[in-house]
Amino acid sequence: MFLEIHHLHSLAMIRDSGNLTRAAERLHVTQSALSHQIKTLEDHFGCALFTRKSRPLRFTPAGQRLLELADQIVPSVQAMERELARFAQGKTGRLHIAIECHSCFEWLMPTLDTYRDHWPEVQIDLSTSFSFEPLPALVRGDIDLVIISEAKEVPGIAYVPLFRYQSLLALANDHPLTRETWIEPHHLAGETLITYPVDRARLDIYHHFLDPAGVEPTARRTAELTLVILQLVASRRGVAALPNWVLADYLAHDYVTARPLSTNRGKNGLWCTLYAAVRANEQHTPYIQDFIETARTVSFRTLSEIQSA
Repeated sequence: MFLEIHHLHSLAMIRDSGNLTRAAERLHVTQSALSHQIKTLEDHFGCALFTRKSRPLRFTPAGQRLLELADQIVPSVQAMERELARFAQGKTGRLHIAIECHSCFEWLMPTLDTYRDHWPEVQIDLSTSFSFEPLPALVRGDIDLVIISEAKEVPGIAYVPLFRYQSLLALANDHPLTRETWIEPHHLAGETLITYPVDRARLDIYHHFLDPAGVEPTARRTAELTLVILQLVASRRGVAALPNWVLADYLAHDYVTARPLSTNRGKNGLWCTLYAAVRANEQHTPYIQDFIETARTVSFRTLSEIQSA
């Protein structure tokens, strides 16, 4: 039998990712290796599986039939792998998650809905880390996993990358900075910066953008809810740096305007990585591994413009 599970998994990943480049990143293979795998499959059966130069990528009827098979088989195989892991490691456990910002709820809640089906016996708890330092709590065992954007070296802690995202500056539609193509640190010297209520050292806008340039905003204002932050921005009470996925719907409805941040005159922009921090000796616990993989899969289906870490 020539057709194997990894062929179906690769085709499903190409469909979900939208192109070969992103699919290869998520499969942790080179693009050439993935292209060769698909070409070998096409040569064996004598038919193309998708149109390579189409945007968005289009599957042929043969490719669609294989995708239908993948949707039937791959989830069943993954479910069996999880069940075998439960037999080997035990079915119960605790997963107390701490997150650093409310914007994570956009992908975290769908992730938890899927994860509960995978591990119904695992006790899940959730808290924000606004009022406590999450990494010491993780070391102590008070919590089991932290969603965090800064991988600080802490003995006993392992960081598993989830995805990369671009930080954008949200502006009122009539703000003078909308005339700029890129926002540089000096542009914020006269602005009120609106952030979540966490220590400034844990905010990307300070750690990666303002502090290295020696720039300090005129004032800082905090709000816990993303919607409140954007209402303040829209009414010209300040500006806010937020992940691109957070702003996608607001930009689509012209609620605010966004500009990319750059410290080198428009090159690359400010890209950050979101991590799952866990105790190193529990990193390979099956129900923790599956939460991380579920988070990646759901995020790429739910969020726009993120990249593989």
